[in-house]
Amino acid sequence: MRVRLVLAAGVLLASAAVAPLAHAEAAGDLPGRPAPTGDSRTLDDLSVYGYGTVGEDSTVTLSGMYRCLDDSAGPVFVGSTLVQGDRTAGIGGTRAVCDGHLHEWVNTAVVKDPAYRPGAATVRAALMQLTTGEAGLPEPGYLATEDASVVLR
Repeated sequence: MRVRLVLAAGVLLASAAVAPLAHAEAAGDLPGRPAPTGDSRTLDDLSVYGYGTVGEDSTVTLSGMYRCLDDSAGPVFVGSTLVQGDRTAGIGGTRAVCDGHLHEWVNTAVVKDPAYRPGAATVRAALMQLTTGEAGLPEPGYLATEDASVVLR
């Protein structure tokens, strides 16, 4: 089981590093969008916007904001999973910038067969850091998680 987890983390690391649509931008204070809460000097935090989009080509886009302080132990990523009915799929991965400032994350993936539909859904997001384990393989550690109800448009 542990080997599967390490392999999955390695795959996430590789896919997030090459995902052309994944990006993290400085967001500042954006009106109408929730920001992570807490003391910015001591907390890693994560939030999910209350909506996502589904394109005509089944492209799903989810987003939110995050803050992390230190990535010196290993790279940090924002991962997201979309749940609607009995359908669950991972939606991209964004490399995080850990400088103590608020940043926006945007994850995108094409999900078909069956495609997601506009309406109510749940997003499970995680701010995850990969560190080097005892065997020299990457091990995930969760800095923050968020489960949020969203509306797909």
